[in-house]
Order: sequence, then C-alpha cells, then structure tokens
Amino acid sequence: MVDLFANLTLGFAVAFTPINLLMCLIGALVGTLVGVLPGIGTIATVAMLLPITFGLPPVGALIMLAGIYYGAQYGGSTTSILVNIPGEAGSVVTALDGHQMAKQGRAGPALAIAAIGSFFAGCVATVLIAALGAPLTKLALAFGPAEYFSLMVLGLIFAVVLAKGSVLKAIAMIVLGLLLSMVGSDIETGASRMAFNIPELADGLGFATVAMGLFGFAEIIRNLDAGAELDRTLVQQKITGLMPTRKDLSDAAPAIGRGTVLGSILGILPGGGAVIASFAAYTLEKKLSKTPSRFGRGAIEGVAAPESANNAAAQTSFIPLLTLGIPPNAVMALMVGAMTIHGIVPGPQVMQKQPDLVWGMIASMWIGNLMLIIINLPLVGIWVRLLRVPYRLMFPSIVIFCAIGIYSVNNAPTDVILAGVFGLVGYWLIKHDFEPAPLLLGMVLGPLMEENLRRALLIARGDWSVFVTRPLSAVLLAIAAALLVLAVLPALRAKRDEVFVESEG
Repeated sequence: MVDLFANLTLGFAVAFTPINLLMCLIGALVGTLVGVLPGIGTIATVAMLLPITFGLPPVGALIMLAGIYYGAQYGGSTTSILVNIPGEAGSVVTALDGHQMAKQGRAGPALAIAAIGSFFAGCVATVLIAALGAPLTKLALAFGPAEYFSLMVLGLIFAVVLAKGSVLKAIAMIVLGLLLSMVGSDIETGASRMAFNIPELADGLGFATVAMGLFGFAEIIRNLDAGAELDRTLVQQKITGLMPTRKDLSDAAPAIGRGTVLGSILGILPGGGAVIASFAAYTLEKKLSKTPSRFGRGAIEGVAAPESANNAAAQTSFIPLLTLGIPPNAVMALMVGAMTIHGIVPGPQVMQKQPDLVWGMIASMWIGNLMLIIINLPLVGIWVRLLRVPYRLMFPSIVIFCAIGIYSVNNAPTDVILAGVFGLVGYWLIKHDFEPAPLLLGMVLGPLMEENLRRALLIARGDWSVFVTRPLSAVLLAIAAALLVLAVLPALRAKRDEVFVESEG
C-alpha cells in the first residue's frame, strides 16, 4: 500500500509538468474530435500521429496517444446517440438505445449520462491500473511463449462467447481474421505467402485499412441503404432538456457501477477491450432488467452500462500492455509501436526500469478523465446542433475523411481501394448477421500468436505437448475449452440469441 502511494505521488509529479499537461489536453481534445467525427477512428488517428511523436519526449508522446484512445471512447458515444453512426467500434451498442432517446428528443440526457458514466468508469479503472500493475508484473515474469500463446487463445475464445448470435459465425470471423493476418511475408523465413504476387500485399494487410473498411465504409453503406434521411428528420423535431433528470440519474447509477466492474475485468483480457466490454455490459443489463422489452427503445441503462464499460476497458487494457507487453487490441498494438520508436521495450521490465514513464502515464489518465468531462458536458448543446446537418451532406465528408485517413497511413492509393473492398465485405457481413469485431481481433492477435507458437515449439524441439505440460498454459487452455463448451451448449445459445433479438431492430 505504501508503495502504491509512493508510485502515484511519483506519477502525479510527472503528469503535472506543463508539457505533459498540454499533451494530455491535446490527446483528450483530439480523441473527442476523432470519436465525434464518424469514420476516422482511433486506429487511423494514432497511426497518423505516430511519426509526430518522434520529436516529443517519450512520456509526453505516450500520454498524448493514451488521451486520444480513451478520449475517443467519450466522443464515439456522441455520434452513436445523435446520428446512429458509432464513431468508435466500442460505441456500437450505445447507438441501440442512445439513438432512440435522441429520436424522443432526449439526446441531451443520453449524452450527459454517457459522459458521467465514462468519467466514473475512467477513475475506477485508473485506480485499478495502479493497484494491479506491480503484482501482475511479477506474474508476467512467469510467462513463456507457451503461456502467451494460450493466453491469446483464451482471448479469442472470449470474443466467441461474447459475440452476438451464432457461435459458428463468431468462430468463422476469428478464423478469417487469423487468415488475413497471415497475408504478406512469413515471420521466420520472410517468404511471401497469400500475397498472390501482388506487390501491394507483400507487407500484409494494414490493420487500419481493414478496420476502416469494415466499420467506417460498411456503416455508411448500411445507413444509406436503411434510409438514414428519415431518421434524421424525426430527430430534428424535438430536442428538450439537455441535462438528465433525477430519475435518469437513479436509473443509470447501478448500470454505471455494473458496467465499470465488467469493463475493468474484460479490458485486462487480451482480445476484447472496449468492444466486447460494451456488448457484455448491455447484455447483462438486459438480463437483469425487469422489463427487457424497453431495451432498444430508449432505455437509459442501455446507454449508461456500455459507455461505462467501454471506458473502463479502454483504460484497463493498458494493464496487459504495461505488465505483460501484450497489446490486447489494435490501438494498444500501435502504442507498442510508439514505445519501440522511443527505444522502450514493452513488458515486465518497463515498470522496474522506467517507473516515471509508467506511473506518469497512469496519473495522466485521471487528469485526462477530468479534462474530458469538462470538455464534453458544456459542449452537449453544440453536438446536438450537429443533427441539423442532413445525412446526404454528412456522408460524402465522412467518406473523404476516411479516405484521407487511410491514405495518410502509408501514402498508398491501394489502401483506399482495399478499404472500399472491405467496406463491401463488411456490409455483406452485417446483412448476414456476422459480427466484424472478432475478425479484427483475430487480425491483431494473429501475428503474436504465430510468433509465440513457433517460439514455444522451437524451445520444445517440436513437442506439441509443451502447451499442456506447462501448468499455467494448461490452466489457460482449460478455461478456454470450458468457455467454448458453455458457448456451444444449446440452452445457453438460445438465451444468447434471445438477448439480441430486439437489438437487431
């Protein structure tokens, strides 16, 4: 306990320097803007800003990138609620009830509850990171390649269990994601594989390209197909009361608490992060509700729980990054890139060798959350006015932002074309009840899984039993197997499908 206070004191001393406060503010503002402007996405933004961090001190650079990540979770809820376009994948579920509230003229309370839930969850998650950091670092030192591989298998199984609809479809998405991650060159030999002699595919598929296509472009096609114009005219008629009522707050409070706990746990697990946490929190609220039929029709708990969960998960996902050196999601993978640029090797040693970096970043999250609620609540009125812009004027600008974002990552026109192709693929997947989130997860974890699988087999001289003879690895695989069996059990499957019936509407 004494250590914890000493560490946090060190962290706040680092975070309160003028340059780091400025970086934190820039990160929070850019993150909010990225979340609000649908289609740009955190992944593309962090990827675009990586080169800029060359000239910054390492602590400031990481504080800014972290601010963009959790700031975008705040901003993502804004477009979900107002225009039914999730600015962030983690805000997909918020759109279900948030947009219905906006249609009923209650966009203000929905946005305010999202901001309050996010702030509370962010504060709790920051305390958790501080408390769990040191013990988990000790555990991390016991991990070898076999354990890392098993941990990632567990992460992927979690994605299957928590994805909506058919288990088979979720597994198919993960397998497809793993296959896409293998396009390019072999990790060990450098030989080309699955690139079909196309020079542009020699380096593999860009994660930002696939993500932008599956979420940004596919969402635009779906909105145009569903006649988003109609929705918008409905919303414009009546917007009253920007602040939540006392009843709203009392209804939302337990949901915020549960969402925070669930999000904090799921954020630590590799593979899920904010997307899975928001889905799981929504499902839990619907299960616990005495009137589940309200969900999907403007239930305030349907906004409070997923927003708290995705913010808590966004912050606790720094725990495996800082302690194990494993990025649990795509943005964290980019954070690994940022650390490497500055000559920092992510993993158990960081906490011991560079405590100012780790604790400064943790303390900055608390300051960042405070900044975000100060930035967001007064701006609720401005975001609501965005509704006046007709969708036919919105979507070309979203497409242009997406295209600029993708092009600027590698300066490659091919990436824009590929994103368009993935947009069509994503639209087809949505139409056929496939969920794209597990696919992205498979893509992020694919190269890491392959690397650890090969390393474990090299050390064991090709003996596959190494995954079950090492106790920690065996336990992780056993949990994964048990979860998969539970997911496939028909009784449970029926319930899972039932939970999302209204959500589809």
